Amino acid sequence: MLSRHLAVLRSAGLVTEQRSGRQRLYRLRPEPLRDLYDWAAIFSDFWTERLGNLRTYLDSQSQKTHEGE
Repeated sequence: MLSRHLAVLRSAGLVTEQRSGRQRLYRLRPEPLRDLYDWAAIFSDFWTERLGNLRTYLDSQSQKTHEGE
């Protein structure tokens, strides 16, 4: 099972494999993860703003509910 995960990581370019006799040594390649992080950051500002707006709306609705009691 672990070998399948390592094969996927290797094919994605996230790890490199070095064979040493019967051993296989894997090394992380963080560069592709940086690309993913940079891409996801584009959406971070968008969702932060949207969730802030949702919180403001829900707080206002909660206040209306408590005032009506």
